[in-house]
Amino acid sequence: MIVVAMLALAAGTYLIRLAGPLLRTRITFPPGAEKLLDASAVVLLTALVAVTALTEGDGAADAARPAGVLVGGVLAWRKAPFMATVLAAAATTAVLRLL
Repeated sequence: MIVVAMLALAAGTYLIRLAGPLLRTRITFPPGAEKLLDASAVVLLTALVAVTALTEGDGAADAARPAGVLVGGVLAWRKAPFMATVLAAAATTAVLRLL
């Protein structure tokens, strides 16, 4: 039963992802709606990062995690290499937790 559910979810995910390229030429949005959709993607990702960075379980996260996320965000914004960004964020979090 679990295997059937996993296959159904995999097929559904594939079809949803396939629908984007297939329907891109058939569906058009007004320019205002396209700008809103672009902005909504940024807002959604920002909210996801904020929730992940600021909470742990049912409560607030320690101060080290948001600091690490901030360092990683600044380095990503400044277009630092991916590995340098990840390592700097992890090191910041680790050092602050050690202190």
